[in-house]
Formats: sequence, structure tokens, C-alpha cells
Amino acid sequence: MKKDPHFFQYILKIIPIDYICETNIKTITNLIQNHSKNFIREGDTFKIVINRRKHEKIERNFMIERIASNINNKVDLDNPDKIIRLEVLGNFCGVSFLEKNDIIRVGALKKFL
Repeated sequence: MKKDPHFFQYILKIIPIDYICETNIKTITNLIQNHSKNFIREGDTFKIVINRRKHEKIERNFMIERIASNINNKVDLDNPDKIIRLEVLGNFCGVSFLEKNDIIRVGALKKFL
């Protein structure tokens, strides 16, 4: 970023994606259930965020409830320790296991410019 700050001039946000799978409720639920145990520790709070583009068949609340029912930790929508983020784009779904500072926003980049 210090070497070429203009590289980011048109980027507003960078979100890392850990896994990509087909947009299928069972596939997504199994993937999160298998990998969330390594990410969310006992005592951590979490929330689930779903962004959909070109796919409206997955009902947001149903999906969140289905995923959350397999995780025994407390939900905190305002200040979670961990975030499970789904980026649904048509037939593909990106799954991210994030902590608070894992998303890079334009405001955070200003200190490098």
C-alpha cells in the first residue's frame, strides 16, 4: 500500500474469502459446521452476515437460523468477536470466517496514502 497507494483508488472494501462452494443450503451449512469449530472458540460471540447478488432463492432468515442452530456460542449482532460472512453470487457462494479487523475499508487505507 505504501509502495503504490493508487492501486486501491477504486476499491471501497476488501473482504477475504476462505471457501467457495455452490449456492446450496446443505453444502453451505455443512461447510460452515465443519470449519466453524476451528474458528469460533468457547466464549466467543458471533454473527452471520449474508449478501446476495443474482440469487434470491436462498431466504436470508432461514439460512441464518439454519447455520446458527449448529453453533453453540452466543450471538451478538452489535459487537461480535467473530463474523461468518456469506457472499452469494448466483450459483457460487464465498464463505468467510472473519474477525473485526479483517475487512479493509477506504477509511482505514487513508493512513497509508
